[in-house]
Amino acid sequence: MVRAILEGRKTMTRRVGADVVVVNGQVWKPARVDYAGYVDCPYGQPGDRLWVRETFCPIYPQDPHYNGGRPIEYDYAATYQHGYRLGDLIGEKKKWKPSIHMPRIASRILLEITAVRVERLHDITEADAQAEGVERVVVGSGWRRYCDPDSEEVGVPPCGDARRSFRSLWKYINGAESWNANPWVWVVEFKRVQP
Repeated sequence: MVRAILEGRKTMTRRVGADVVVVNGQVWKPARVDYAGYVDCPYGQPGDRLWVRETFCPIYPQDPHYNGGRPIEYDYAATYQHGYRLGDLIGEKKKWKPSIHMPRIASRILLEITAVRVERLHDITEADAQAEGVERVVVGSGWRRYCDPDSEEVGVPPCGDARRSFRSLWKYINGAESWNANPWVWVVEFKRVQP
């Protein structure tokens, strides 16, 4: 979904909320039988800024003393084009690092939360499904079917609308049982800002 953010297609995300109850538009989390407390979204509030971590590869200078031995730049798996670096041409393997190990300085994407709300997963609208970053198919019309990685192949029908595409993406990531449970989710809207 990093590519969707970079392309401006993704401006919203949904995250499952644990033990959340909505009463009169207020989000509550039971703490004890006789008490319930107001819950802030654990993913942030409007105005908060989030930096995005992604799979990356630090590029170090040839001279180990240059720049204090720190990387001089970074490549990112989501947008890397093979052949861009000399090492690609001579057969060197890139040493990609998982997103969980990305330091803040290597992040190229900064998001600002613009809105937060809670709703049932199945309540997603067509516009919201598009804001989740689902892709249109390249050939023909329709939306990508994520449950089938070969959905671009001839003979595999695309989804008829963005909501169905999002449903297939949710099932692909979280499992069919997660979609069928129709959990309460945090809906976090954001915009990309300059770091």
